[in-house]
Amino acid sequence: MEVQQTRFSAQEIAALAKRIDRPIVLVGMMGVGKSSVGKRLASLLECPFVDADDEIEASAQMSIPEIFETYGETYFRDGERRVIARLIEDCDGCCVIATGGGAFCNDQTRALILDKALTIWLDSEIDTLVERTGRKDNRPLLQQGDPREILGRLREERRPYYSQAPIHVLSASGPHVQTINKVLQGISQWL
Repeated sequence: MEVQQTRFSAQEIAALAKRIDRPIVLVGMMGVGKSSVGKRLASLLECPFVDADDEIEASAQMSIPEIFETYGETYFRDGERRVIARLIEDCDGCCVIATGGGAFCNDQTRALILDKALTIWLDSEIDTLVERTGRKDNRPLLQQGDPREILGRLREERRPYYSQAPIHVLSASGPHVQTINKVLQGISQWL
């Protein structure tokens, strides 16, 4: 479902939060704003926020680039799957989980998220992704060539997976509040 912009009052957000009985999981490309939007969304809904990448680093006691360099992507994806499963299991009612860009491409991870969570695909244009990912150098997949080309290729490769999320929200280059309002609208329509 494509979502349009709507503004929510504090009372409408509180009423919506009471209806949420499962984790909200944000999926999409690196740089789309899953962590930034997720933190603000959780704050508005007055529920916990967790970033799966932070949890993976804490569990492994290594940064994600170090995990990729030391053990490879396959090892990382397996650990990512286990961490996301734990986060979903530990969530009691409403919580917001931001996943890594490739998490939803793993068949087991995607099946778990679709079964146990309210899944939202945050999407952006390539220019927005390039600008946002260029702010940090901690993206292992972007260290292997031209970031614009890599992001464009990954976005197309991952589109069939991301499109399985029941809610699709376009995150534009403007303030995240616009994206959050679209997310709230999507949740309201889905519930």
